[in-house]
Amino acid sequence: MARPSLSLPLILIFPLLFHLALAKTLKRDVKALNEIKASLGWRVVYAWVGDDPCGDGDHPPWSGVTCSTVGDYRVVTELEVYAVSIVGPFPTAVTNLLDLTRLDLHNNKLTGPIPPQIGRLKRLKILYLSFNAFKGEIPKELAILPELRYLYLHENRFSGRIPAELGTLKNLRHLYLNDNYLTGGVPAQLSNLTSLEILHLSHNRMTGIIPVGLAHMPRLTYLYLDHNNFNGRIPDAFYKHPYLKELYIEGNAFKPGVNPIGLHKVLEVSDTEFVV
Repeated sequence: MARPSLSLPLILIFPLLFHLALAKTLKRDVKALNEIKASLGWRVVYAWVGDDPCGDGDHPPWSGVTCSTVGDYRVVTELEVYAVSIVGPFPTAVTNLLDLTRLDLHNNKLTGPIPPQIGRLKRLKILYLSFNAFKGEIPKELAILPELRYLYLHENRFSGRIPAELGTLKNLRHLYLNDNYLTGGVPAQLSNLTSLEILHLSHNRMTGIIPVGLAHMPRLTYLYLDHNNFNGRIPDAFYKHPYLKELYIEGNAFKPGVNPIGLHKVLEVSDTEFVV
């Protein structure tokens, strides 16, 4: 008896391949990436050859650019340009890539504020802007990114208060704001982040008491409060949390008797996995 074939009939394969070959990159994304290319300078230009960031018959897709086919077009879904010492302000043209799910510009020399237009990226799941020189306040427009899961803004020069609006990000799992110049207290609204696993606020200039609501975040596993100006006591509920493995508190003005939790292993972003 002949073995059944698991492959698709050729009559079905050829039209599919033909469709993919004909798919054009959305003009909006081509324009945006070429504007970004012009703004980022020679360090990326040498690797971004051709006019189509998703590639064409003569050139492959640009390095760090991931595209997907949606209907009759290709769209840019991921942009990763990190550790290449690019300078200048945040490339605002990025906010025209409306299908973007990952934006990674970490470990460069980018400066200035994050523009409010960042709120246009409604499909964004990962935003990694750490190890730059961004400054100004953290834009509250980040709170209108409903799919955001990982927000890394550490090792910059952000100042002002943490926007209370970030407490609406129901899907957020990691929030890294350490090593900035943030002031004010921890917004009580952050206790609404029921998916949050890691909250990293170390090495800022934050003050006040720790909201007891944070102790009732069901998935909280790592909480870093060290090297700020927090005071008062740590609510007892933190010490009864079933999943909290690490609580860093040193370098604050807490009352005597406040104790840390865990072995104090330094947790880096590289120790974690992006599960989207």
